[in-house]
Amino acid sequence: MKELSSRNKNFDITLENFLLKRRNRVKSNSISVSNIINDIKKNGDKALLKYEKKFNNNIIIKPTSKQISKRVAYLDKKVKKAIDIAYQRIYKFHSLQKFKNISYTDKFKNKLEYKYIPIDSVAIYVPGSSASYPSTVLMNAIPAIVAGVKRIVMINPSYKGKQNPAVLYAARKCKIKEIYSIGGPSAIAAATYGTKKIKKVNKIVGPGNAFVAAAKKEVFGDVGIEGMTAGPSEITIVCDKLSNPEWVASDLIGQAEHDILAQCILISKDKKFIKKVKIEIKDQLKEIPRSSIARKSLINNGILIHINSDQKITDVVNKIAPEHLELNVKNFKSFVSKIKNSGSICLGKYAVMAMTDYNVGSNHILPTNGSAKYSSGISVNEFYKRISYINLSKKGIESLGPSVITLANYEGLAGHAQSIKKRIRRK
Repeated sequence: MKELSSRNKNFDITLENFLLKRRNRVKSNSISVSNIINDIKKNGDKALLKYEKKFNNNIIIKPTSKQISKRVAYLDKKVKKAIDIAYQRIYKFHSLQKFKNISYTDKFKNKLEYKYIPIDSVAIYVPGSSASYPSTVLMNAIPAIVAGVKRIVMINPSYKGKQNPAVLYAARKCKIKEIYSIGGPSAIAAATYGTKKIKKVNKIVGPGNAFVAAAKKEVFGDVGIEGMTAGPSEITIVCDKLSNPEWVASDLIGQAEHDILAQCILISKDKKFIKKVKIEIKDQLKEIPRSSIARKSLINNGILIHINSDQKITDVVNKIAPEHLELNVKNFKSFVSKIKNSGSICLGKYAVMAMTDYNVGSNHILPTNGSAKYSSGISVNEFYKRISYINLSKKGIESLGPSVITLANYEGLAGHAQSIKKRIRRK
């Protein structure tokens, strides 16, 4: 892993270049997905099946209810129970995010309303292939359920022609009736433009690899997507001399095993602690099945940073704007109010990111690649449209109209002014 120190003269530039290099690697796939998207638009299911065979060794686009039931039947009861617990906790937390409609009547009897309307149809993207995430089904679908979305579609790539049974069980738990065994840019295009087998949707949400993230950006405008980048995973951990190096190393590896483009950053004022974590990482990598992925991620995108002041730590965290932040320090309260850029923040040594990925209740689909500087993770709000309703009274337009006419004329919009003048009572 790369090591940096804030005492070095070019520290800020070096860090910025390192972060930029990784961001560019994530974004570099946008050109390569365009041909796939255009192929789906032109050739529909035929092209979709071609890419499924090529990338996922899959010949089934839409599994039957019988096929799904057969897959779910093999699922361990303990896994089902864990999904049930997670469902309940995630639903409870997100049900508290509901919005109230606004209704206001002014002194002229003008009535203004602002209503939250559920989006009609949403496709949730759930990563699959060699690794599958039933937790991501819950994180995507539950906020949509709470918002009142009528049609929820799941797109989830299979592995060697078979979808993960836990993913299918989670989808049934969320009462998702449309399940498609597809993935990658071709799946994004199919949900956006529709095919004979797949009816298009209004919005697509959910995390994916760099190709999926690039495809979602490519189709944005023809379909809605989240107001963030939900790409390869990230974690930044702030530690002190009291932190447990064994725990911290496992937290970094836990994020690195997602994807070779995942980013893991450790920040500490204690050089000895950083060395201990390095040793732990080396030892613990031998113990996990996805060690080759984690190792590539840590070598290419991991950073161990020594910083000698709390203020500088805060500045660096806000610059990184990580998806996940763990404040694994005794005085975490002193950092909280100063950190503005992060998808989620785990406070204290027991608040581990891995817990938030499953059943704590908060959402794990969070902004990546620096987008936490201007956006937030998935919430119920993601599945609403907001509409303003305006009912003007006769007195209202006569009282407010003259000042609007003045502004319209000032802006050179005479037509606007005339449309108001015609409604005002002649005196």
